[in-house]
Amino acid sequence: MPNDLSAATVRGQRPLLPHMRLDELLAELQSRLEAVLATRDRTHALLEAVVAIGSDLDLSTMLRRMVEAATTLVDATYGALGVIGEGGNSLIEFVPVGLSDEQIRRIEHWPHGLGILGLLIKEPEPLRLNDIGRHPESYGFPPGHPPMRTFLGVPIRVRGEAFGNLYLTEKRGGAEFDEEDESVVTALATAAGVAIENARLYDEVRRRERWLDASSEVTRALLSGVDRGEVFVLVARRAREMTEADTAAVALAADDGEALVVEAADGAYTEVIRGIRLPVQGSLPGQVLRDGKPVTLDNAHQDAAISKALGTTPIGPTLIVPLGAGGSVHGLLGVAMSEGQAPFTDAAGRMLQAFGEQAGIVLELAERRADAERLTMLEDRDRIAKDLHDLVIQRLFATGITLSGAARLTTRPEVASRIQHTIDDLDDTIRQIRSTIFALQTPPGNQHLAGLRSQVLSVVRAAEEPLGFPPTVSMEGLLDTAVPDYVGEHLLAVLGETLSNIARHAAASKVVVTVEAQHDLFMRVVDDGVGIRPGGRRGGLRNMAERAESLGGTCMVGPHEKGGTVVEWRVPLPDSD
Repeated sequence: MPNDLSAATVRGQRPLLPHMRLDELLAELQSRLEAVLATRDRTHALLEAVVAIGSDLDLSTMLRRMVEAATTLVDATYGALGVIGEGGNSLIEFVPVGLSDEQIRRIEHWPHGLGILGLLIKEPEPLRLNDIGRHPESYGFPPGHPPMRTFLGVPIRVRGEAFGNLYLTEKRGGAEFDEEDESVVTALATAAGVAIENARLYDEVRRRERWLDASSEVTRALLSGVDRGEVFVLVARRAREMTEADTAAVALAADDGEALVVEAADGAYTEVIRGIRLPVQGSLPGQVLRDGKPVTLDNAHQDAAISKALGTTPIGPTLIVPLGAGGSVHGLLGVAMSEGQAPFTDAAGRMLQAFGEQAGIVLELAERRADAERLTMLEDRDRIAKDLHDLVIQRLFATGITLSGAARLTTRPEVASRIQHTIDDLDDTIRQIRSTIFALQTPPGNQHLAGLRSQVLSVVRAAEEPLGFPPTVSMEGLLDTAVPDYVGEHLLAVLGETLSNIARHAAASKVVVTVEAQHDLFMRVVDDGVGIRPGGRRGGLRNMAERAESLGGTCMVGPHEKGGTVVEWRVPLPDSD
């Protein structure tokens, strides 16, 4: 029998195999071919994913592409990438893929890094689960989150440090994630670490360029004399652009030092934010102003003072830095995102703090430069005032004395009258020059520092346009030192009311204002108008009289001997040294 089988083999005849055994071998061969083809396709897909991830240097775009590539490679329904904060304890950014807009709206908040996600942060090793809910570390899902069962988590490292984690859930078809899925995603995460590092370096370079451009622009604006309000708007705009925030604001301390006032804002909610007052005591902005240290909030409404000022404005993550450095903090610079957005990174905080310090230093330099220019101007005005006093007034005095002597020598009454009229004109001129001297000694643009003389001149200048001509003004006595502020306020109010009445009713061509401070404060206003019409309203005149009576003084309004109207307002001054 063996000889017959050998002969048949020699003659080229094949031994017969069982039919079922042949089918099994062919099926196994086909299965292996399919596995090889699937491995090839997955390898090609992995290479394409790595190339796609590394083709863009924008970090946010790269992170989304990474999640999309991972979900495609392992056929997952949902994917996400969580970026770990520099403290290494929680997630500061969450990039989801696979959720619809409606599903995203239903989710109350993104994960913070608890439960299974927190386990991956604490133990950065690949993790595969058949059922998330059965794991002892499971924390559950936030309200509105879709149900998920199967899970694959892989850490992402950048230069050996944990950057974040890739999360993949719900493999399509109800299957579970296997070792091959884990290997593919791990390889993708390894390649992504290099791309992320390059993107971070590129992003850091761009941030530094924006910071340098913004600092240069603010410096040029401040040192070139641009209005401070416009500069603050520029600072807010540049801060918002650098940090990619939704809104930014600059707040300065109020004159009383008890509150912070938002002077400039840019971006969303500008109209709501501008003009907001925040107390210095008992608020985080006040703490930043005192300590000079930045503060980061996950939501602006965490601070009671900010929340009260904002009302229902949906402002979320907020970063507040001092405007200045050391003991020279001029105010605050703040940026914010809308609710639901990711908080600011530590890198953004450092950059904004450096920008705020730079802007504060430049602001201080600009103020010092403005002070020097103002001092130079005041020195020039003081020199002019001295020249007017020592030269012009003395010569006018000498001319007046000479004319007085000449008036006594003449025997013709008309000549004496003309000389006396000229002397009176010289006296008026001297009084006006004295008023001009006092005005020169008051810094322009500083009305809160101006004395009563300057404020009287301001009221008179404001009346020039409605009157159609400049009134004549003379002032005598210690108006800036002997008159209390509350008395001066009444005087200014009465003067303004008087000039307003003349402009509206008198049809005058000349107005003479005299203010004197001796034992009492006396104001006299004479016009050459039509006089007081009988039967007219007397509300303004009654108010002037009541002001005088409240201070123990008097107010007289009547016709002038040469025509027109005269107003005399007199109140006693308190005793003083």
